[in-house]
Amino acid sequence: MMNKFKALIKHLWLDASDSRRAIPPELLQRLTARVAASEQRHSGQIRICVEASLPASYVWRLDRHNTMAALIRQRALTLFGKLRVWDTEHNNGVLIYVLLAEHAIEMVADRGLMRHVSPAQWQAMVARMGHAFREQRHEDGLTQALEEISALLVQHFPALADAGAHNELPDAPLLQ
Repeated sequence: MMNKFKALIKHLWLDASDSRRAIPPELLQRLTARVAASEQRHSGQIRICVEASLPASYVWRLDRHNTMAALIRQRALTLFGKLRVWDTEHNNGVLIYVLLAEHAIEMVADRGLMRHVSPAQWQAMVARMGHAFREQRHEDGLTQALEEISALLVQHFPALADAGAHNELPDAPLLQ
């Protein structure tokens, strides 16, 4: 019970202003431009979501059956759906989810891309991004992750010459 209380306090302490401090407006613009440029090279869609803390309803579920890691994964999957990343034409959307309160990163890819990328590849990308984040190099970590995901999407879902620019989702990272 004490762990749940400590986690609740930590998550109530942080808010969207913490996300905006981690990703200031200039960086937000650069990331938006990088996502847009990436999506010109493939038919996939990439969303970035930086969340300061979990909603209290998630933290209340923390117990011996629901670990923090499981709750973070559940939240990433929920946002994958809410942000409609799953709803792309070729089932090749990717969500990069960052939870500042827990220094956690999740990448959720739709089934079209998951057929081509092993769990070990995703884990390696998360580890590299996590290393940069631990050193407070948020832009480097996000940029590297974008480049690696873009390379996978270009390899497996290159841009179609006759399709033109077909942007299905917003390019700007979501900060909450």
